[in-house]
Amino acid sequence: MEFGHVYDPIDNINFSLPPDTEMTRRTLAKTIPGDELQVYVGAPKWAEKKWVGKIYPKKTPDNALLPLYCQNFNTVEFGPTFYNIYSADELSKWVKQVADSPGFKFCPKFPQTITHIRRLSNAEEQTAKFYQSLDGFGDHLGNLLLQLGENFSPKSFPQLKAYLESLPRSIKVSVEVRHKDWFAVASNRTDFFELLQALNIGTVISDTAGRRDGLHMELTTSEVMIRFVGNNLAASDYTRMDEWIERLKHWKAMGLKTAWFFMHQNDERHVPEACDYFIKKLNEQLGTTLSGPRFLNENS
Repeated sequence: MEFGHVYDPIDNINFSLPPDTEMTRRTLAKTIPGDELQVYVGAPKWAEKKWVGKIYPKKTPDNALLPLYCQNFNTVEFGPTFYNIYSADELSKWVKQVADSPGFKFCPKFPQTITHIRRLSNAEEQTAKFYQSLDGFGDHLGNLLLQLGENFSPKSFPQLKAYLESLPRSIKVSVEVRHKDWFAVASNRTDFFELLQALNIGTVISDTAGRRDGLHMELTTSEVMIRFVGNNLAASDYTRMDEWIERLKHWKAMGLKTAWFFMHQNDERHVPEACDYFIKKLNEQLGTTLSGPRFLNENS
């Protein structure tokens, strides 16, 4: 993920998680604590050739990677929908490949024609087609991911508000903003997160080296979507993951119901190892029973 990528040494970056905000405390106080926390851990894609020989057998064709991916992870950021609006039948071709993993969830991205080209304005037709297509996911549909570009500033708040208010409430949505003024200006931050809370729309927390403001720690629903960007298994990756596990444990006690954790690395070859560490620690500390990546022998 290029957002927040740092090319310089990361030694002087403060990777600590900020404290919970007042909104987060209020949001989780409204829920009933004690229920089992649902956790989904996955990657930004499944067709990573660098995983061949690691979690995918050698000579595995591209069209056979998704059935193997869902044996290693229980969710994926579904990027194809960012580039194209498919029909439900077209999407069902991917869904059929995960039929043996009934709990697996796709988290489709909103199409860029809506978010980046039309910038949420005059996108009624495209949005209707996108939502109609989601029927193709059936029970494998997770939260939708609405990502806005770094040039989508708080000046466009009226468009954002009108668009989010127009969305069907039947499908859960999580929103990521990237322009710095959403976080740097207190009134913009308040307006944005209060809008999401009023509409029961979730937030996306981005934990990346170069944009620590994306680590806003604001929860507007009893769910959270975290996009973690590691630095190729640097020592700080492990301490950061440990701290996230402690925070999720804390949020679970407060009433968090669902966590989506998408693992990115500057070099995606390292994602399986990072997920393996995170899932093992998660199971140990939170009592979850997630299955981690299945590593192959070197000669597989």
